[in-house]
Amino acid sequence: KQWYQRRVVITAGEIKKGSEEKKRKFLETIELQIALKNYDPSRDKRFSGTVKLRHIPKHSFKLCVIGDEKHLDQAKSLKIDCRSVEDLKKLNKNKKLVKKLARSYDAFIASDGLIKQIPRILGPGLNKAGKFPTSLSHQEAMEDKVETVKRTIKFQMKKVLCLAVAIG
Repeated sequence: KQWYQRRVVITAGEIKKGSEEKKRKFLETIELQIALKNYDPSRDKRFSGTVKLRHIPKHSFKLCVIGDEKHLDQAKSLKIDCRSVEDLKKLNKNKKLVKKLARSYDAFIASDGLIKQIPRILGPGLNKAGKFPTSLSHQEAMEDKVETVKRTIKFQMKKVLCLAVAIG
Protein backbone atom coordinates (compact mmCIF):
# COMPACT_ATOMS: atom_id res chain seq x y z
CA LYS A 1 0.00 0.00 0.00
CA GLN A 2 1.03 3.55 -0.65
CA TRP A 3 1.62 5.88 2.30
CA TYR A 4 -1.53 7.91 1.58
CA GLN A 5 -3.70 4.77 1.53
CA ARG A 6 -2.35 3.74 4.93
CA ARG A 7 -2.89 7.28 6.24
CA VAL A 8 -6.56 7.27 5.13
CA VAL A 9 -7.15 3.90 6.82
CA ILE A 10 -5.46 5.03 10.04
CA THR A 11 -7.39 8.32 10.10
CA ALA A 12 -10.72 6.58 9.45
CA GLY A 13 -9.94 4.18 12.33
CA GLU A 14 -9.21 7.11 14.65
CA ILE A 15 -12.48 8.81 13.65
CA LYS A 16 -14.42 5.62 14.28
CA LYS A 17 -12.78 5.15 17.69
CA GLY A 18 -13.62 8.76 18.60
CA SER A 19 -17.25 8.30 17.61
CA GLU A 20 -17.53 5.17 19.78
CA GLU A 21 -16.14 7.01 22.82
CA LYS A 22 -18.70 9.83 22.57
CA LYS A 23 -22.02 8.50 21.30
CA ARG A 24 -24.15 10.91 19.32
CA LYS A 25 -27.88 10.79 18.67
CA PHE A 26 -27.58 10.68 14.88
CA LEU A 27 -25.97 8.46 12.27
CA GLU A 28 -22.42 9.66 11.65
CA THR A 29 -20.79 9.49 8.22
CA ILE A 30 -17.12 9.58 7.24
CA GLU A 31 -16.60 11.67 4.13
CA LEU A 32 -13.43 11.64 2.07
CA GLN A 33 -12.53 15.04 0.60
CA ILE A 34 -9.81 15.42 -2.00
CA ALA A 35 -8.54 18.85 -3.04
CA LEU A 36 -6.94 18.94 -6.48
CA LYS A 37 -3.95 21.20 -7.13
CA ASN A 38 -2.67 22.45 -10.50
CA TYR A 39 -5.93 21.45 -12.19
CA ASP A 40 -8.06 23.88 -14.18
CA PRO A 41 -11.62 22.53 -14.58
CA SER A 42 -12.45 25.04 -17.32
CA ARG A 43 -9.47 23.95 -19.45
CA ASP A 44 -8.83 20.33 -18.42
CA LYS A 45 -11.32 17.55 -18.95
CA ARG A 46 -13.78 16.79 -16.13
CA PHE A 47 -13.98 13.22 -14.92
CA SER A 48 -16.17 10.82 -13.01
CA GLY A 49 -15.75 7.29 -11.77
CA THR A 50 -16.68 4.60 -9.30
CA VAL A 51 -14.82 2.94 -6.44
CA LYS A 52 -15.72 -0.38 -4.84
CA LEU A 53 -15.28 -0.29 -1.05
CA ARG A 54 -14.63 -3.19 1.30
CA HIS A 55 -17.78 -2.41 3.27
CA ILE A 56 -21.26 -1.03 2.59
CA PRO A 57 -21.19 2.73 3.33
CA LYS A 58 -24.97 3.20 3.64
CA HIS A 59 -27.02 0.79 5.77
CA SER A 60 -30.47 1.88 4.54
CA PHE A 61 -29.59 1.30 0.87
CA LYS A 62 -32.70 0.88 -1.29
CA LEU A 63 -32.26 -1.07 -4.52
CA CYS A 64 -34.72 -1.82 -7.31
CA VAL A 65 -34.42 -4.59 -9.88
CA ILE A 66 -35.88 -3.93 -13.32
CA GLY A 67 -35.99 -7.30 -14.98
CA ASP A 68 -37.52 -10.14 -16.90
CA GLU A 69 -39.50 -12.91 -15.20
CA LYS A 70 -36.44 -14.87 -14.03
CA HIS A 71 -34.80 -11.84 -12.40
CA LEU A 72 -38.10 -10.68 -10.87
CA ASP A 73 -38.57 -14.09 -9.22
CA GLN A 74 -35.00 -14.01 -7.87
CA ALA A 75 -35.49 -10.47 -6.54
CA LYS A 76 -38.74 -11.44 -4.80
CA SER A 77 -37.05 -14.43 -3.16
CA LEU A 78 -34.26 -12.10 -1.90
CA LYS A 79 -36.89 -9.55 -0.71
CA ILE A 80 -35.62 -6.83 -3.08
CA ASP A 81 -38.02 -4.34 -4.68
CA CYS A 82 -38.57 -5.12 -8.35
CA ARG A 83 -40.34 -3.68 -11.38
CA SER A 84 -41.25 -5.24 -14.70
CA VAL A 85 -41.24 -3.50 -18.09
CA GLU A 86 -45.05 -3.24 -17.88
CA ASP A 87 -44.74 -1.37 -14.55
CA LEU A 88 -42.35 1.11 -16.20
CA LYS A 89 -44.63 1.56 -19.21
CA LYS A 90 -47.43 2.60 -16.82
CA LEU A 91 -45.31 5.66 -15.91
CA ASN A 92 -45.84 6.74 -19.55
CA LYS A 93 -42.65 8.90 -19.69
CA ASN A 94 -44.25 11.23 -17.11
CA LYS A 95 -41.31 13.29 -15.86
CA LYS A 96 -42.71 13.71 -12.34
CA LEU A 97 -43.35 9.99 -11.89
CA VAL A 98 -39.93 9.01 -13.28
CA LYS A 99 -38.28 11.56 -10.96
CA LYS A 100 -40.24 10.17 -8.02
CA LEU A 101 -39.11 6.63 -8.95
CA ALA A 102 -35.46 7.80 -9.15
CA ARG A 103 -35.71 9.53 -5.75
CA SER A 104 -37.25 6.53 -4.02
CA TYR A 105 -34.24 4.25 -4.70
CA ASP A 106 -30.49 4.63 -4.26
CA ALA A 107 -29.63 2.39 -7.22
CA PHE A 108 -31.14 0.25 -9.96
CA ILE A 109 -30.13 -3.07 -11.50
CA ALA A 110 -31.62 -4.15 -14.83
CA SER A 111 -31.56 -7.30 -16.94
CA ASP A 112 -29.15 -7.26 -19.89
CA GLY A 113 -31.91 -7.36 -22.48
CA LEU A 114 -33.81 -4.46 -20.93
CA ILE A 115 -30.94 -1.97 -20.57
CA LYS A 116 -31.38 -0.67 -24.13
CA GLN A 117 -35.15 -0.29 -23.70
CA ILE A 118 -35.09 1.73 -20.46
CA PRO A 119 -34.30 5.17 -22.01
CA ARG A 120 -37.01 4.55 -24.61
CA ILE A 121 -39.58 3.59 -21.94
CA LEU A 122 -38.74 6.14 -19.21
CA GLY A 123 -36.96 8.93 -21.06
CA PRO A 124 -33.82 10.61 -19.68
CA GLY A 125 -35.05 10.84 -16.05
CA LEU A 126 -32.91 8.09 -14.49
CA ASN A 127 -29.81 9.23 -16.38
CA LYS A 128 -30.26 12.84 -15.24
CA ALA A 129 -30.57 11.64 -11.64
CA GLY A 130 -27.29 9.71 -12.05
CA LYS A 131 -29.05 6.40 -11.37
CA PHE A 132 -28.94 4.61 -14.70
CA PRO A 133 -29.26 0.86 -13.99
CA THR A 134 -26.30 -1.48 -13.70
CA SER A 135 -26.62 -4.43 -16.05
CA LEU A 136 -27.27 -7.95 -14.72
CA SER A 137 -26.78 -11.02 -16.89
CA HIS A 138 -28.37 -14.42 -16.29
CA GLN A 139 -24.93 -15.96 -15.63
CA GLU A 140 -24.24 -13.64 -12.67
CA ALA A 141 -25.55 -14.39 -9.19
CA MET A 142 -27.99 -11.69 -8.13
CA GLU A 143 -26.77 -11.64 -4.50
CA ASP A 144 -23.20 -10.90 -5.62
CA LYS A 145 -24.32 -8.14 -7.98
CA VAL A 146 -26.51 -6.54 -5.30
CA GLU A 147 -23.60 -6.64 -2.85
CA THR A 148 -21.26 -5.05 -5.43
CA VAL A 149 -23.73 -2.26 -6.22
CA LYS A 150 -24.19 -1.52 -2.50
CA ARG A 151 -20.41 -1.28 -1.99
CA THR A 152 -19.79 0.96 -5.00
CA ILE A 153 -19.63 4.72 -4.60
CA LYS A 154 -19.69 7.23 -7.45
CA PHE A 155 -17.73 10.46 -7.65
CA GLN A 156 -17.86 13.22 -10.22
CA MET A 157 -15.57 16.16 -10.88
CA LYS A 158 -17.61 19.30 -11.48
CA LYS A 159 -16.56 22.95 -11.61
CA VAL A 160 -15.08 22.94 -8.09
CA LEU A 161 -11.54 21.74 -7.29
CA CYS A 162 -12.72 19.56 -4.41
CA LEU A 163 -14.08 16.01 -4.63
CA ALA A 164 -16.14 14.79 -1.69
CA VAL A 165 -17.65 11.35 -1.24
CA ALA A 166 -19.14 9.48 1.73
CA ILE A 167 -17.14 6.33 2.48
CA GLY A 168 -18.57 5.08 5.76
